[in-house]
Amino acid sequence: MKHGDVITISQVAAKLPGFMAGLPSMLKGLRVGNATDLSKPMGLGRCVEQATEENPNGFAILYDDTALTYTQFNAWANRIAHYLVSIGIQKGDTVVVMLENRPELLATVTACAKIGAVSALVNTSQRGKVLVHSINLVKPRIAIVGEELAEAYSEVESELVISPDQKYYWADQDTLKDAGSAPEGWVNLAETTGTQPENNLPQTQQVFAEDACFYIYTSGTTGMPKAVVFNHGRYMKAYGNFGYSAVRLTPSDRMYICLPFYHATAMAVCWGSILAGSAALVLSRKFSASRFWDEINQHQATAFGYVGELCRYLMDQPVRPSDRNNKVRIIVGNGLRPSIWRGFKDRFGIEKVMEFYASSEGNIGFTNVMNFDNTVGLSPLPYAIVRYDKENERPVRDSKGRMIKVKKGEAGLLIGKITPKSPFHGYTDPEKTKQCIFEDVFQKGDAWFNTGDLMRDMGFKHAQFVDRLGDTFRWKGENVSTTEVERICDSIESVSETVVYGVEIPNTNGRAGMASMRLECDHTQFDFSMFLKELNKELPHYAIPVFLRVSSGMETTGTFKHKKAPLKEDGFNLAKVADPVYVCLPKADTYVQLTDELQAEIEAGKYRY
Repeated sequence: MKHGDVITISQVAAKLPGFMAGLPSMLKGLRVGNATDLSKPMGLGRCVEQATEENPNGFAILYDDTALTYTQFNAWANRIAHYLVSIGIQKGDTVVVMLENRPELLATVTACAKIGAVSALVNTSQRGKVLVHSINLVKPRIAIVGEELAEAYSEVESELVISPDQKYYWADQDTLKDAGSAPEGWVNLAETTGTQPENNLPQTQQVFAEDACFYIYTSGTTGMPKAVVFNHGRYMKAYGNFGYSAVRLTPSDRMYICLPFYHATAMAVCWGSILAGSAALVLSRKFSASRFWDEINQHQATAFGYVGELCRYLMDQPVRPSDRNNKVRIIVGNGLRPSIWRGFKDRFGIEKVMEFYASSEGNIGFTNVMNFDNTVGLSPLPYAIVRYDKENERPVRDSKGRMIKVKKGEAGLLIGKITPKSPFHGYTDPEKTKQCIFEDVFQKGDAWFNTGDLMRDMGFKHAQFVDRLGDTFRWKGENVSTTEVERICDSIESVSETVVYGVEIPNTNGRAGMASMRLECDHTQFDFSMFLKELNKELPHYAIPVFLRVSSGMETTGTFKHKKAPLKEDGFNLAKVADPVYVCLPKADTYVQLTDELQAEIEAGKYRY
């Protein structure tokens, strides 16, 4: 850790004037985000209605050539909500929502929130068995699907718990101008909702903090995707703590978001900040490094949401004289690495990096409200960073069985204390919830949430993200479940056993997937093209292993768990690995055997991952 990344008292003193100036907004955010009155109506639907009251003629959404004021957007969401009520959708019912980033997605989620229905925000990359699992897990009443994902839905429809006559369709176009046509068997939502009432619904006044707002799917630490309950009270935490306390947008601001809205970063943190400021959401379908700044400037955005991988891709673009010619004053997101932090700010003229740390299922969060470099900020909630044994993949405990906090400047496992003010709502599966809780950590009877993340104590309640641990790693801004990738690999012909883990590629964010495999044939006889084709059928692109290590056997512990630490240490370094190693190069349709020359080219950045 660089000495400059340990926060000193003089650095804190220099930040205090700006911190104190924003204190009234921070206090308001804490009040809004930590309301204790569980009988008070609140939630996403109310947030949209309040922004409409405060800025009725201001832009709510800008997307391509579509520009919707708050009045127009709220009326649209109301029409959808009234229709959902007319077909029997009630508070607590689950609605599968499968759309890419476009206004129809946000209008649908808002409509569900207004009547207390729960949106299951399926990852748009999911296919096959994983998609079936994610949908059936939450026992939905209906599915609302965009044209862009209708084929993926139809491929697995026969395995779903949803009735065949309960699927609703948004054409992939501006459906407010042209409803389009739906395939046979689908209900066209643009047609059926067009004549519905536009008034706010009374049901919105019956939505409270503990009512579920949406499900976010996460790989968690093991197994198939889990559906994390994101309730309306938690949405208000993002709305208050980020919107008022940290980001502090105004009605004249415009925040550009190209992150997927099936993640909480976009749906809760970014959109919550926008709604709190009655600002405009500039929506992009997908991230494009080459178009990013052109779209920012086209819509005169003053802020944007990010993940670390996005920032790295932008840094990899050729330097342009116009790099600083933008109106962006603040960015909000997570995963910006210290190695590019200051360079990114300087190159693009960014004043404030509102880095934060949170997880869809976690009970603590950090926010960089003091605008230090290279930190996720500070947390008002009780947490600890404890010593961790990487070899045995567990926290270190002393002779009394208690965990040990790290010293300033040291890294360890981040855990969050479970209290009434920082509860752990858990997963839909109680057993999975239990697995993520440590007990008797510092005293008998206490309970702490295991984040699965290594963090460094920077001092003054600030922390720095270091890495993911255990059976999950992060790649392309997504959490990858190693056990799920292992299961898919093991099901493919001629694969006997698989161990999956993440490895670092120089100048990339996160860890790329690598699989150590035992084959039933010689590696020269194995069909790597077929293997990759099968993986593409079952896994999202970011979960497909970049490297394959063909091993003759797997080293295990005394309890027969695979020893991943040595595999992670070896990585794809041929100087350490005697086994044959294969690599899938960007956009390739097969794996090729890694050579010393190819390894050197990958490490030098010749291939863009």
